[in-house]
Amino acid sequence: NRPATSGEGVIISRGAAMLAPVIVGAGSRIGANAVVTKDVPAGVVAAGNPCRVLRPMTAEELAAGEPD
Repeated sequence: NRPATSGEGVIISRGAAMLAPVIVGAGSRIGANAVVTKDVPAGVVAAGNPCRVLRPMTAEELAAGEPD
């Protein structure tokens, strides 16, 4: 088994489950109670069960380090 890993600056909200061996790209945001079953690319907002990419993050969000 390999562990679930995440890049720098990732925010994983409360209650989210990451099923190994997924990788969450740098700067991405994972929504509350999401079930991450596949890799998430860098710089996106993702949520749901199963987790899916909702939208790319804006340059301002990435620079600020906060989701909108």
